[in-house]
Amino acid sequence: MFKFSNLSYSKQRLAIIVAFSFIPLALLVTFAYLPVINMFKYSFSDWNGYSKRLEYVGFENYIKIFTDPEYFSVFKVSLYYFVATFVQMGLALYFATILSFQTWFKNFFKGILFFPSLMNGVAIGFIFLFFFKPDGTLDTLLQAMGLGSYVKLWLGNPEIINISLAGTSIWRYMGFNFIVFLGAISSISSDLYEAADIDGANRWHQFRSIILPTIKRILQLNLILAISGAISAFDIPYIMTGGSNGSKTFVIQTIDVAFKYSKVGLASAMAVVLLLIVVAVTLLQRLLIRGRRTNHV
Repeated sequence: MFKFSNLSYSKQRLAIIVAFSFIPLALLVTFAYLPVINMFKYSFSDWNGYSKRLEYVGFENYIKIFTDPEYFSVFKVSLYYFVATFVQMGLALYFATILSFQTWFKNFFKGILFFPSLMNGVAIGFIFLFFFKPDGTLDTLLQAMGLGSYVKLWLGNPEIINISLAGTSIWRYMGFNFIVFLGAISSISSDLYEAADIDGANRWHQFRSIILPTIKRILQLNLILAISGAISAFDIPYIMTGGSNGSKTFVIQTIDVAFKYSKVGLASAMAVVLLLIVVAVTLLQRLLIRGRRTNHV
């Protein structure tokens, strides 16, 4: 009797799990897996997005991406965001280190630094549109400081437009890295700092010998994630410039190819390339974490 009841209970439990999992799995397959499968299928065709007929062209779309300068050159724009990541991480680490010690108005400055990461990307884009526009906030500040000769067309000059956009990206994402670094630094035992003080170490020695080695793994992971973030930059340049004046990123290029020029097959191939890059970065991140754990064990 006990075995029969136990078996019945297992079947009931399995039925409940299946019943509650069916709808989420159905939604996941419908809106995630099937589109990805179709994207791979379309990437081998020259489909225009509305025709009922698919003409497969093999790897022609992928060859075009890496050989045609019109499509491959947008990767150069990602270098601006990649370089900006180092500046962003350096500033975040600098402020996190300072605010990990006893300073005046510590919580106030934490809030100021973290606040931009809470804002919507669209709102940030419009704020910096006003900031960079001619006779806007930046030009007014430069003129007030007697630096009017440095006033530029910040979003109209192809030579500096990506620097302006990358600077906006620094302001937006620095708060997130700041919180990550601050949390990692705060986890360091105070005994290490006390021992360093007894040995006569100053703040720079404490940073170099205690803080930096402790958060080394966090720095490496953030650097790896910066690669995928730089390649997939979209909202800031799209809102502020729409990809004009040489600011078009890979994602903006993909959207334009798909919806402006009706080359859904080529755009799907571009999306597949971006997906593979992100997957490769994610696998590298996991291998790095696994390697670190193995070394510690």
